[in-house]
Amino acid sequence: MIHSAAPPGETAMYVCMCHAVTEDQVKKAIDAGADTPRQIAKGCRAGTDCGSCVRRIQALLGEHGARPCPTARLAAKLGLADPQPPAAPAPQTPQAAPVVAGGGGVGGDRPGR
Repeated sequence: MIHSAAPPGETAMYVCMCHAVTEDQVKKAIDAGADTPRQIAKGCRAGTDCGSCVRRIQALLGEHGARPCPTARLAAKLGLADPQPPAAPAPQTPQAAPVVAGGGGVGGDRPGR
């Protein structure tokens, strides 16, 4: 039986399903001084298995005023712009298929067929 970490009458929002870590547990770790996903992981193991929860952990850190992840800091230091979606390719006009004389297609150019 799975026990919820939420108070009675409330439901827990799980951040990490691999280790059954809730948002409240992550927020408590942040309040206790954790300011990186790695520090969160040291306390509750969230983000150490499949990794699908790391973005949510980063978002929770950002909501609580923690510094951005190192890759974002490095990109800012190097003056790299935020990634932009690729531009749509210019539409191309359809071209007619070339006409070949002397054919050989259906019926060809042979008489009597």
